[in-house]
Amino acid sequence: MSSQYPSYLNLLASGELARRAESAIQGLAECAGCPRQCRANRLEPGGRPSFCRTGRLAWVSSYFPHHGEEACLRGTNGSGTIFFSQCNLRCRFCQNFEISWFSAGVPVEPDALARMMLDLQTRGCHNLNLVTPSHVVPQILEALVLAAQAGLCLPIVYNTGGYDSLQTLQLLDGVVDIYMPDYKFSDADTARQLANAPDYPEVVQQAIREMHRQVGDLVLDERGLARRGLLVRHLVMPHGKAGTRQAMRFLAREVSRDTFVNIMRQYRPEGEARRIATIDRPTTTAEWLEAMRIAREEGLWRFDREA
Repeated sequence: MSSQYPSYLNLLASGELARRAESAIQGLAECAGCPRQCRANRLEPGGRPSFCRTGRLAWVSSYFPHHGEEACLRGTNGSGTIFFSQCNLRCRFCQNFEISWFSAGVPVEPDALARMMLDLQTRGCHNLNLVTPSHVVPQILEALVLAAQAGLCLPIVYNTGGYDSLQTLQLLDGVVDIYMPDYKFSDADTARQLANAPDYPEVVQQAIREMHRQVGDLVLDERGLARRGLLVRHLVMPHGKAGTRQAMRFLAREVSRDTFVNIMRQYRPEGEARRIATIDRPTTTAEWLEAMRIAREEGLWRFDREA
């Protein structure tokens, strides 16, 4: 298969993509697909709910060509985003609080999700951008088989909060072309306070290592569009709550100095953030500039061109 094609077409041709999808769906009967390890039966309605509160079907809040993503993703025609409702992390300050905390959207059958993927391709999007996908990987794989059989050939962007298990990421080896995880917190106490996930720093580092193992550093084509590789997002928070120094040091020393990083300055207090004294205001320009300085001090150099 030519390198111009996305990785998953190789797995489709061999039957491996369908096998992974079937195995992943069966795993929903005692779900351990994310670090929450809640073991809920997501195949049977009316049982004990999973942490993500998502059952057999994925919920989608919206899908459209997104022109607000990183320049290397949006290009001229937009990044084909599918926003999945609910979340396995649920940060208290989430910028998409209504989507991640509540069931904004509708449940979609596999063929409907496949049609969304194909529609985004028809509309000229440069990639398929799966937003908050960690808790619905089985459903994504199931729909991807149908979409690929019908002609989908866009590179896949896995746009995640970074709270991903190695087991699930291994299912995606050879499926995802571009990994785009957040690196939210470097401190366990902060992760406990803001996401009820004290293991987040350890989990996100393991996940990023595995993502980089699979796809390597970000590769851009002659148009400046991402084709394959790792792109890490880091949201600067007030009072250094994101732990920028530790995050940038990890990326530079334990992943790659060539890691492409988007150090984001758009934090604003959403959701429950206004009730938390340390994060109840937007990030200042001075805090963002300090984060950029730190990233360069730690040896990183590849940043979103608008940073």
